[in-house]
Amino acid sequence: MTRRSIVIVGAGHAGVQAAASLREEGADDAIVLLSGEPDLPYQRPPLSKAFLKGQMDRAGLPLRAEQFYRDKNVDLRLGVQAKRIDLAGKRVELSSGAAEPFDHLILATGARPRPFDVPGAGLEGVLGLRNIADAATIRERLGVGRRVVVVGAGFIGLEIAATALALGGDVTVVEIARPLGRAVSPSTSDFFLDAHKAFGARFRLGVGVEAIEGANGAVAAVVLGDGERLAADLVIVGVGVLAEDRLAREAGLACDNGIVVDGELVASDPAVSAIGDCAQFPHHSAGQLLRLESVQNATDQAKCVARRLTGKPERYAALPWFWSDQGDLKLQIAGLSNGVDRWTLRGDPNNRAYAVFGFRGGALAVVETVNRGAEHMAARRIIGGHLPITPDEAADPAFDLRKLALSVKG
Repeated sequence: MTRRSIVIVGAGHAGVQAAASLREEGADDAIVLLSGEPDLPYQRPPLSKAFLKGQMDRAGLPLRAEQFYRDKNVDLRLGVQAKRIDLAGKRVELSSGAAEPFDHLILATGARPRPFDVPGAGLEGVLGLRNIADAATIRERLGVGRRVVVVGAGFIGLEIAATALALGGDVTVVEIARPLGRAVSPSTSDFFLDAHKAFGARFRLGVGVEAIEGANGAVAAVVLGDGERLAADLVIVGVGVLAEDRLAREAGLACDNGIVVDGELVASDPAVSAIGDCAQFPHHSAGQLLRLESVQNATDQAKCVARRLTGKPERYAALPWFWSDQGDLKLQIAGLSNGVDRWTLRGDPNNRAYAVFGFRGGALAVVETVNRGAEHMAARRIIGGHLPITPDEAADPAFDLRKLALSVKG
């Protein structure tokens, strides 16, 4: 096989895994891994939890040691951004002024924060969390008595809220809908609302932010749509993300809520693949195009592309799963809730350990667990193996989920 040049744009979980998997699959190609950040590629999940709490420092964040890239002959370029993709010329123009040719291009550009366009959003102390620099700035500003307003009650917003409370902060969460509204069942949403209130958080639900007021250039208060004014030393904005698909769009690749790829994660130009948070792909069981924001999806898609590029093509069909640590609660989700028409509870939420099973057309589609790691692992095998289970069986604490899960072959 002719030695190719493979350029990977983006060095998050997806990009680093793509480089690693190419080598694991036996690729002898030249691999260039471009990162616009100056730090060695690092884990993202700890930024809103262990890193913010001071339980992990920068030394514990890298995905791989620097030696890995040397040993695997991966040309990692830090602080170098891709500025433009020339598909006809098959090259990537870089922020350094140089251009990198490619035989195959892997776009792992991730996502960018959704715009937060309210008056005062540019004041000092109004922050989002996208990278290690953001996390370091937030960590410096958290502490006892700090008045923190979190805008958005998604995973990141609630994780930061729990961390701020654990560090002695005074926290108010503002959410236009309901906590974790797009991601979990109504019962799990209610559970986490009550749990965060018990942690000490206050909530303002069903209302948005009208403006942010400042004093001497720094944030002083958040004004809500109903006129309420919340004093604030720090505002954390977590209102979601958008696919980082600018390069792809400007290059003429098909994009629609992300870079559109086929079942093997090939973009509209066959010399390009897209993986991770930036890719919209046909999901095998949901029956629709989806864009997922999870470490699991990023790493599994990277492995899928690496196998295709080394002569072992397959349709991407990995089961999605997610997790979130909030205070002493570990939420784990296996599967997707799209189209769920029946929810079944297993266990008692009052015991701070339970599961919710979601069924779509009689088939198990998703399982949410709180502080029940064994049941989460069983659920992944049951859903992934398409094993039959009824709502009544799921709700019965005597029904042996582990035994059912172990009946999956392989």
